[in-house]
Amino acid sequence: MPKEERFFDLFARHSHVIVGAAGALRAVMNGGDKVPHYCQEVARFEHEADVIAHEVMRAVRRTFITPFDRGDIKDLITSMDDAVDQMNKTAKAISLFEVRTFEPQMQEMGDLIVQAAHLTFDAVPLLSSINKEVVKISAITERVTRLEERSDALEEEGVKALFLNHGKTDPMAYIVGHEIYDHLEKVVDRFEDVANEISGIVIEHV
Repeated sequence: MPKEERFFDLFARHSHVIVGAAGALRAVMNGGDKVPHYCQEVARFEHEADVIAHEVMRAVRRTFITPFDRGDIKDLITSMDDAVDQMNKTAKAISLFEVRTFEPQMQEMGDLIVQAAHLTFDAVPLLSSINKEVVKISAITERVTRLEERSDALEEEGVKALFLNHGKTDPMAYIVGHEIYDHLEKVVDRFEDVANEISGIVIEHV
């Protein structure tokens, strides 16, 4: 039967894919002719993440002893996979509306997504030594929460600017921009979900 350490390897692999997807989505935010290419890159990472998530689910069924509760394992990998899924949904919306330029607030939200991805990448390996690393894990999850708060503020600021600039003169630009902001905010929300799952595991095991 698989050794329980394998779960941490799979989590690490998935978090590596998350970082790749976040980088590709941030590259989308730069706009220009490369937007379709980087949208495809996000989709590629999303497929790779799905494969790893399914492998985790299979390992849960096959493994007699798991490093922590099976439900926690499933919830954590699901939340991580949801983050990549939402990045892909964002890229799909951008492709659908053929967006090629992005507001400064959108670009900063892209920066926050990259930061949240790297924080997730940093936090996941610490779960293998959860009792020793509780302080580091808690600090990381708190930073993700602060990123989500900043993302909320950027979305509000960006949507207001869209309305003032396009609300009356170009309603479609406002609608499309609002949609992109909504998708970007949901990506950061999904990272907060990951942080919450990690925090829950810490609470149960420390």
